[in-house]
Amino acid sequence: MTISFGGLATGLDTNGIIDAIMNIERQPLVRLEKDKTWLNNRLSAFTELDTKLNSFQSAITDLGNPDVLAKRSVSLSSSDYLSATVSSEALVGTSYQVEVLDIAQVQKTVSDTGFADKTSNTFGTGTLNLTVGTTTTGIDITSANNSLEGIMQAINDAGLGLTASIINDGTASPYRLMLTGENVGTSFSLDTTGLTGGTDSLGTFTDTQAATQAHIQVDGIDIYSDSNTVSDAIPGVTLELTQVSSGNKTRVDVELSKTKIQSTIEAFAKGYNEVIQFITGQSTMGDTAPGILAGDAGINSIKRHLQNMLTEPYGNSGVFSTLSELGFETQKDGSVVVNKEKLSDAIDNNLDSVISLLAGDDGQSGLAKEFQNYLDSMTDSTNGMLAGRKEATNNNIKQIDEQIARSEERLAKREETIRAQYQAMEQLVSQWNSTGNYLMQQLDTISGLYKK
Repeated sequence: MTISFGGLATGLDTNGIIDAIMNIERQPLVRLEKDKTWLNNRLSAFTELDTKLNSFQSAITDLGNPDVLAKRSVSLSSSDYLSATVSSEALVGTSYQVEVLDIAQVQKTVSDTGFADKTSNTFGTGTLNLTVGTTTTGIDITSANNSLEGIMQAINDAGLGLTASIINDGTASPYRLMLTGENVGTSFSLDTTGLTGGTDSLGTFTDTQAATQAHIQVDGIDIYSDSNTVSDAIPGVTLELTQVSSGNKTRVDVELSKTKIQSTIEAFAKGYNEVIQFITGQSTMGDTAPGILAGDAGINSIKRHLQNMLTEPYGNSGVFSTLSELGFETQKDGSVVVNKEKLSDAIDNNLDSVISLLAGDDGQSGLAKEFQNYLDSMTDSTNGMLAGRKEATNNNIKQIDEQIARSEERLAKREETIRAQYQAMEQLVSQWNSTGNYLMQQLDTISGLYKK
């Protein structure tokens, strides 16, 4: 970097003068930087709005779900013998007495004899006859698979509705063959007499667990199931059986989960308010300056559209056609509050109409779906509000960056030219000073001759 000592000949602060000139020359560049900052801040505001729209969309996911709006709750007098879940098809205000008489379980059979080695081919060869239900199937055992593991694999490969496995009982000859049915309807037996030769014999098998159906009584009515998950005994209620209740009965009560319904509707109001208040704060005139998004027709359009959807009647088969009838009250700032008493009354007396308005009926989508579809379009990563604003803003920022780069290059050359001009002036003044000093010396010499 060249070091410049300005003003040595003229006594002027040429560096200061040049800096002042360049500061004036840089003013358009300063304005470009401010424009770039403004655009970046504006893009950040659009991004924040997009986040709020996505949050609003997430908040109303359950609003269009009839199962959530008609949410039931189920309570048990005891959790010792069963658990329960409930759907919107359950009858509100009903109670049932449930007794668990048997738990569903599959047949399990284990070899009476244990073996020291599970990999040696020490068993006989021939045919194992496995009877499942009333069907008997022969399984070939050869010298290639007449080990305990080989026999296990041959049974599994047959695909007859049961599973063979090897257990270790911890004794000196620990390995035993176990057969387990796939479901409660699978009963089976194994005939090992078809295997001949070998030093080991599978011998006899003992049932350690019999195949049984689940058996319960609901209000004295016998109900059987191949699974411990019983979904048809009580309308809309699924019971998960855990153990026999030995004469004890469990009371099952079904009620409307009013708190869940209210919180789902109030979540809509919260998400709506966050969007409306953000748009209002970012787009209106403040005390000293307009909001960063002031003048953007797009976000004002979003606000108007959401407000219109909130207040316009929506056709359905119920008695409610607007959200205001569910207790939504619009405030002066455009936000809404939910009148809890009015909403509670609507849920208590006209729940089906609440569901019709929000979730739809007769193949027609509800108001929630209308909001979801609109928010989908606004937050679409390709064609949504942010996508369009981001592309336009980034293009403007790119153009500004290019202008700044050109301006910086021009200003560097301009400064170089000015410094060269001042340096030339300094050199000229220096020459003048040298000439003046020389002339003064000559005059002094001449004046000295005359004095003599």
